[in-house]
Amino acid sequence: MPKTDPRRQKLFDTANELKSKSHIPEKKEFRVVITGKGGAGKTTFTAVLSKLFSRNGYNVLAVDEDPQVNLPYSLGIPRDQEIIPASRNLDYIEEKTGARPGQGWGGMLSLNPDVSDVVDRFGIKTADNINLIVMGSVIQAAAGCLCPENALLDAVMGYISLREGEVILMDTQAGVEHFGRALARGFKQTVVVTEPTFNAYQVAKHAAELSRQLDIPYVHLVVNKIKDEAHFERFTQIAGESLKNFNEIFILPYDENVLLTEPDVTPLLESDTPYVQEARKIMQTLAEYGKQT
Repeated sequence: MPKTDPRRQKLFDTANELKSKSHIPEKKEFRVVITGKGGAGKTTFTAVLSKLFSRNGYNVLAVDEDPQVNLPYSLGIPRDQEIIPASRNLDYIEEKTGARPGQGWGGMLSLNPDVSDVVDRFGIKTADNINLIVMGSVIQAAAGCLCPENALLDAVMGYISLREGEVILMDTQAGVEHFGRALARGFKQTVVVTEPTFNAYQVAKHAAELSRQLDIPYVHLVVNKIKDEAHFERFTQIAGESLKNFNEIFILPYDENVLLTEPDVTPLLESDTPYVQEARKIMQTLAEYGKQT
């Protein structure tokens, strides 16, 4: 048997020693869509969750799909900074789909454009090293139309759902049906945020049903703005047996600090309020579910 080169053996031993002493992080990637009735607090929750994940060593891509475009400011982007969503960037839409929104098109509309550059071109780096992409949404009467805006958004949705090495958190408008089957390709968790009222919970139930129809296996409920135990008890009476349809049920307490610090959630995290403490527990649970997907 030939002798081992002592120099190579020394390098091999040194590498093994360093490897044994170092912590090699596990693969941290999963995707969560966050939805709920307007005003339920989903954008604030998405921003807090994004910062918590980032501060715990995850690469975070926060996606704003809500036409209100509030997530950037919740993440600390200056309020006077204008942000144009990808769905309203007419030049980009025309470049990728071959058609300009609002104009007739005589050529072929590309239904599967290459949008792999969308995060590089339109992504915003926010505080806590979070990547943010503002998708926007098609807010027209014919939202389901075969139009350049929808073709682009469908392609962006499909691309984002397949990105690797990131925790992707998507803040959406109420409901998830506008995503079609694209969500099922990568998003395996839905978090439905609701206020403890009858009307808000009806929207939450509908969002949960749609998530199941899209084959999203884990659907969780976050009950926001709970003042005390009796308040939550009243909510459970409103919800009844339907609560069994959720994998996990979380409670976020009513916290005056949320109103005092909005829109930027950064001061909220610095003071580690009761809201943030509960959000941290939710983060840990979502990460555990993420390991199963």
